[in-house]
Amino acid sequence: MSHHWFDDPIPTPDETTCAAARERQAQLTKPPGSLGRLEELGVTLASMQRTQQPQVEQVWITVFAADHGVVAEGVSAFPQAVTAEMVRNFARGGAAISVLAREWGARLDVVNVGTAQPLEELPGVLDARVGPGTANFVHEPAMTVEQVHDALMAGHHAADRAAINGAQLFIGGEMGIGNTTSAAAIACSLLGRPAAQLAGPGTGLDTVGVTRKALAIERALAKLRSDKPLEALQRLGGFEIAALTGAYLRCGQLGLPVLVDGFIATVAVLVAVRLRPELARWLFYAHCSAEPGHRRLLEALDAKPLLDLEMRLGEGSGAAVALPILRAAAALHASMATFDEAGVSQA
Repeated sequence: MSHHWFDDPIPTPDETTCAAARERQAQLTKPPGSLGRLEELGVTLASMQRTQQPQVEQVWITVFAADHGVVAEGVSAFPQAVTAEMVRNFARGGAAISVLAREWGARLDVVNVGTAQPLEELPGVLDARVGPGTANFVHEPAMTVEQVHDALMAGHHAADRAAINGAQLFIGGEMGIGNTTSAAAIACSLLGRPAAQLAGPGTGLDTVGVTRKALAIERALAKLRSDKPLEALQRLGGFEIAALTGAYLRCGQLGLPVLVDGFIATVAVLVAVRLRPELARWLFYAHCSAEPGHRRLLEALDAKPLLDLEMRLGEGSGAAVALPILRAAAALHASMATFDEAGVSQA
């Protein structure tokens, strides 16, 4: 499976700026370390943006939507039609991520990468359908090689749109009934974990439903398990998960910081960093989801999330809720006075 753009270089955040940022933090009017993780976040943002006045004002949120053939196995509490209905809700501005994007002044971009049925033209929704949902991976690979390539490119293009429009931070979200099943299957395949450890309630399954979901994943893994990231994505993934993977890879190449959302987004990160480990330098992790597999996934990535609010909605909503923390870190680093500037004595 050849994707020539995967090999484009991923820059390193500037080490000279990073050293100067640490020195600046030591001179700000506060006891050392008293702002906790906000200090390191400020230093990281400064090194990413190569300035001691980092900003996180221009935020680009892309939500990728697609359907999943595995819903035929009874793995979701909601019918497949909800995916398309929620895309319409995004277009009307009624979804959680729509509200949060408006609240924070972020640009919201919605990309249909594969609803089961074509949608009418909707404001703010880009039609990039790869197919009418994935195949049921319990019985056959979820995607063809061509489809996973096209879905990855949809993410690549989304990151390019963000950069061209001056984004200082990228947030990827997703919508797809059945996608926690797909995400859990990929994670099991790449981490070598049993499905019972990573399958959760998703949209609200009861205990019987979660067991059915785990069994469906195990049946798929018996035939399609792979420790190769692109192969696992193609066999077990969703179009929106592939698009997220492509977006994250491209953000790294563009030097565009990413605020990673919940379980599904983190699975896309797992695929991306297995392909290009240096991408990890450009990632912030927003929160630990209530989806039980997410904590294990974060541990596997050595990732330290900013929040734990028991959220499990997806859409990029957890990342949007965490956004003010990054904005606070940037503002404090850029605008606090030093001891010399303020005429304050040091210890």
